[in-house]
Amino acid sequence: MTAYDYDVLYLGAGHGAFDGAPLLAQAGKKVAFVEKEKVGGTCPNWGCNAKVILENAVSLQRELRASNGIVSGSGDIDWTKNMARKKEIIAIFPNAIQGGMEELGIKFYFGAGRLADAHTVTIGDQTVTAENIVIATGMHSHRLDIPGAEYLHDSKDFLSLDQAPDKMVIIGAGYIGLETASMMNAAGVAVTVILRSDRALPEFNQRYSDALVQALEKQGITFVKNSQTESVEQVTSGFAVKTSTGTYEADYVMDATGRTPNTADLGLEDLGIEFDKAGIAVNEYLQTAVPNIYATGDVVKKDRPKLTPTATFESQYVAKRLLGQDDKAIDYPAIGTTVFTTPRLAQAGVTLDEAAAHPDQYDVVEKDVMDDWYRMVDYEKEGHLSLIYDKEKHLVGAIEISEHAEDIINALLPAIEFAYTPAQLSRLVTIFPTIGYSAIGDLL
Repeated sequence: MTAYDYDVLYLGAGHGAFDGAPLLAQAGKKVAFVEKEKVGGTCPNWGCNAKVILENAVSLQRELRASNGIVSGSGDIDWTKNMARKKEIIAIFPNAIQGGMEELGIKFYFGAGRLADAHTVTIGDQTVTAENIVIATGMHSHRLDIPGAEYLHDSKDFLSLDQAPDKMVIIGAGYIGLETASMMNAAGVAVTVILRSDRALPEFNQRYSDALVQALEKQGITFVKNSQTESVEQVTSGFAVKTSTGTYEADYVMDATGRTPNTADLGLEDLGIEFDKAGIAVNEYLQTAVPNIYATGDVVKKDRPKLTPTATFESQYVAKRLLGQDDKAIDYPAIGTTVFTTPRLAQAGVTLDEAAAHPDQYDVVEKDVMDDWYRMVDYEKEGHLSLIYDKEKHLVGAIEISEHAEDIINALLPAIEFAYTPAQLSRLVTIFPTIGYSAIGDLL
């Protein structure tokens, strides 16, 4: 029997790795990470965690201003202080994660790992071997290939921006583009969003994504649709973004045109591991074309949302599979997803578009969330919820736009995942008054 340095070696130390690794270490397996940037990966360092810390100030401002003087104050956001608070909190994560792993006996190697063969990884002039390898290298921001691309900033840059600009152009209207626009608008920045098509957030039903854009427009954000970005030039006043529909000036230009899987320089081609611009191809067990090499998280080519909870679920699935605790194909649960703008947009389960395409399988119930008095407590003014049921009256999907959409979808997830019947739902006596009480009440 071949003796390897490790039982399991992870390329990457983000959620696709560190959420499953403890299960292996606690079972007595020798485990190691290879990480070329920061322990924790994108989410803790320059992704979701950083974003929600910064966005908290926006939520506070919204409620204060909506109170119409009940709570006095301007609600102006000091972006520099907001960013300093973010950096203080975020700085905790890498050492905390690494320390927790090392207490379990997990080893860290720092540098760019490359597959030499099915069981060998090189890190510079160092070589380590493992019985199983898990590729969890995540993604990075896509960059437009246009003249002046050197003047563009990505989300990683933005999430360390100490001084808010006066004017900002954001190219792209996905999650990152709209969340950034919402935060900067609240911080008093004049924001223009450039869309290459006529709609934002293609992952969501267009009626809802259009409603979100309209809400953001009311707040003062400018949207330029069906516009191709051609170049960025440095000018006396800052930068000029030239597009097919006109030129837009800004002090800060952000490229939010998507994210690209980190597959370069991993040695995948030499091992015959299939991948393309959407990520690494895996089977129903998250195995690549080389059976002892798995892939998890955002680097995987899949039709599931590329989110932290998805990476966590996959990481834990692979760990259980390697421990012999789960020999079945991966069975994804309902996964909720939220756009952290003001208002929020969130969904889970069967989508409205899927329901519309299969009217023989699904029924849709529409709800005006303002029919619930509790929404008025913290000054909500508008919102909408669509509930998708199968023909047996099980809730199978939901989408909401409101100030608390993420909380509503979270509250409904158990009903979606476990197919509660109306009788079972009536047994849920939730705390009153709360937003969760309202969520369950909408189902009955």
